[in-house]
Amino acid sequence: MSDTDIMRQDEYVDVLETIKNHIITAQETVMIAANEERNRLYWHIGKAITDHSAWGNKFVQTLSKDLRMEYPSATGYSERNLNYMRQFAERIPTEEILQQGVAKINWRSITFLINQTNNTEEFVWYARQTLEQGWSSTVLRHQIESGLYDRQVLVEKTTNYKTQLANPLGEQAEEIIKDPYVFDFIPAAAPLLEKDLEDAMVSQITRVLMEFGSGFSFLGRQYPIHVGEKDFYIDLLFYNVKLHCYFVVELKTVDFEPEFAGKLSFYLSAVDGELKSDLDNPTLGLLLCKGKDKVVAEYALQDINKPIGISEYRVSDKMNPAIMENLPSIEDIENRIKL
Repeated sequence: MSDTDIMRQDEYVDVLETIKNHIITAQETVMIAANEERNRLYWHIGKAITDHSAWGNKFVQTLSKDLRMEYPSATGYSERNLNYMRQFAERIPTEEILQQGVAKINWRSITFLINQTNNTEEFVWYARQTLEQGWSSTVLRHQIESGLYDRQVLVEKTTNYKTQLANPLGEQAEEIIKDPYVFDFIPAAAPLLEKDLEDAMVSQITRVLMEFGSGFSFLGRQYPIHVGEKDFYIDLLFYNVKLHCYFVVELKTVDFEPEFAGKLSFYLSAVDGELKSDLDNPTLGLLLCKGKDKVVAEYALQDINKPIGISEYRVSDKMNPAIMENLPSIEDIENRIKL
């Protein structure tokens, strides 16, 4: 019996694919490790420059010249990049902070964060989000331009999550909420025809859903739920795999009204009663409104015993005015698109 008879083609293909996957995994691991070590090196170089800042700009110029002469095949030692290393060390003042994931993102993202963030806390937050969410440099740029840190971290949110949920779930739920949510998925192009607008909505609809962040699994729109003798329909139903709970989103194309909270509370009770298992955490609710009076919203939540958040939604103010004028509401998006 020959070797080719023993070696079955289908089994060989499976073995080849397994080996190829191991090679790809190893290559990715090596690249990630190399990227992290390079960033640590850059931080240490930047620290040395910072520690000798009294020597002035001549120090950086001379150092760049000598390093490039010593390592002619290496890149990254230009005077411009050395100054970025110095700013990196100034923004991340200790190795302890560096180890919080900052060194694991690519250098392009680091230089962008140096230019676009205002302090260490904001820098570290975006770096950690980049890792957790798997953002590319382009996505990171978009998130910063949309003011995500302000909308998710600094903003005073309108929720009752912390009072209605035990910790750490209450704090975790509060952390993932944004206000406002920004739906800027339509490209700023002109002239814009109605068909172009509709095509853009369809092709970019996932960006609307991605605004919610990682961990969300989409279960359906106008999700039917049977209670008693009646059927009710939830605008958008998600499951958050990180919080282990259902997540109900109700969309309103008008400003917030107190009765909206009561209706959402009913939906949360229905999901808890009909869908939630003993392994799931309590269902969370989010009202997305065109606008809200914060005081009215807070009063509306005072006597609600279900965890609800109330946020506004916005279209990017950097969008072409012609697009903003013709941009559909969330309600229109739902009517036009089968999610």
